[in-house]
Amino acid sequence: MGINFEEQVRPGTVLEVAKRMMAAARTAPKGCGVDNLVIATLIKPEIEQLAAKMTELVEAGIASPFFMRDAANIQVAEAVVLIGTKIAPLGLKYCGLCGFANCGEKSQHPEHPCAFNTGDLGIAIGSAVSVAMEARLDNRVMYTLGMAVRELKWLGEDCRIIYGIPLSCTGKNPFFDRK
Repeated sequence: MGINFEEQVRPGTVLEVAKRMMAAARTAPKGCGVDNLVIATLIKPEIEQLAAKMTELVEAGIASPFFMRDAANIQVAEAVVLIGTKIAPLGLKYCGLCGFANCGEKSQHPEHPCAFNTGDLGIAIGSAVSVAMEARLDNRVMYTLGMAVRELKWLGEDCRIIYGIPLSCTGKNPFFDRK
């Protein structure tokens, strides 16, 4: 039969939007043109593995109890876009936005993020969610997912600040009005 119901095309639609979100994040402006972003999309069963890791972090006393809420919440997602940044100074002689005199001094503190890394990450996330919004996909930016992804090292050892954006295409946004 030549009828395509929305339920049949939904998974492909969500993944196509996720791909466009990743492209939007990649092409978002970057400080000094330096790109330190790491971008990926999860689908099931990796979404379930991520939810299990979030639960494990709570049970180990490493994360707040609301990680459990978010773990249950993402299990209804059809995809999760991950956007993270490596922590790497840009080599500027005059800046100080990170709190250190310059990038040379900041380099002595490798766990302390460069202001440009976090700024670029925020701009990339904004670009990505604008694509989801224009496609009318339900989404929400969640740092809890990023914490678990970092523990799993899915985006690599040097990707230190990560956010997750679960995507859904249902009659009601499952990522808001949560308990």
